[in-house]
Amino acid sequence: MGVLTGPLPLVPPKGTPGSQPAKGPTVVALGGGHGLSASLSALRLLTSELTAIVTVADDGGSSGRLREEYGVLPPGDLRMALSALCDDTDWGRTWRDVMQHRFKTPSGRQGSLDDHAMGNLLIVTLWELLGDAVAGLKWAGALLGARGQVLPMSTQPLNIEGDVRVPLPGGGYEFQAVKGQAKCAVAGSLENVRLFPEDAHACIEALTAIELADWIILGPGSWYTSVLPHLLLPEMRQALCDTPAKRCLTMNLAMDTKETSGMSAADHLDALRHYAPEFSVDVVLADPSSISDLKEFERAAGMIGAEVVLGKVGASSRRPVHDPLRLASAYHDIFGNS
Repeated sequence: MGVLTGPLPLVPPKGTPGSQPAKGPTVVALGGGHGLSASLSALRLLTSELTAIVTVADDGGSSGRLREEYGVLPPGDLRMALSALCDDTDWGRTWRDVMQHRFKTPSGRQGSLDDHAMGNLLIVTLWELLGDAVAGLKWAGALLGARGQVLPMSTQPLNIEGDVRVPLPGGGYEFQAVKGQAKCAVAGSLENVRLFPEDAHACIEALTAIELADWIILGPGSWYTSVLPHLLLPEMRQALCDTPAKRCLTMNLAMDTKETSGMSAADHLDALRHYAPEFSVDVVLADPSSISDLKEFERAAGMIGAEVVLGKVGASSRRPVHDPLRLASAYHDIFGNS
């Protein structure tokens, strides 16, 4: 085997390890973090024509440190998407575990690598060698035998802000700005959510994938910091509105979270319509256990043009997480009935 002495080419070689499932429909899944990983873990069982488009506003943890120190995209959500697409072989499972491994100095000492995920460091290394965010993710996907491709929603880091209502001592309230995804995620019910820079461009490859898709899957995920940002970026919102693809919105299993305090399932749909009134959906997929008022939820779904599909997609554990096989079955039925 020869030794690589020159720079990496932008396109990885073909014939990387991993089997391929039946082709299936061309699907684009949008989101970030654990929510996007859940949908990808299901969709990879149905098609090999799969693209993940990932939010790039994270500013916490390992991703936040790397973003601040190296001026790169936050790699954490991109890493999680790649790990979810790993081939179900010894090769794929091993590399998935490598990507997700976090360093921790033994004996309670503090080290410079503490809490960094190995996959984050690998992705940033590829970006430094290639000078191209999309090409670096393609190489990482080839190494993992990923079933599909992972793309950032923008090739420049984004910042998310919102306002929260703060009670005043004499009564009433005032709005207080909350800056950064990490703080927005625990701020309570957010208002006036916005992305910066306002003139940021969407990733061209992501826009092309949306245009050529058969199905768009939005959600599940943190509503204001993983799902909504795709509709706050003007070029991305326009592409999602213009695509001939059908659109499926996957609801969360837990509604009343730190980010969406006091919000019902219908409120989630109303928030989406508030920020992107021109965006319509064909199908809203929800677990019946997460819907407190079905009639109100169906009303909100109708306002965005959607049919409600109810199905048990949660795992059997007490934690509100999606089960990949149940979710895959629900997607399979939705695709087949289109």
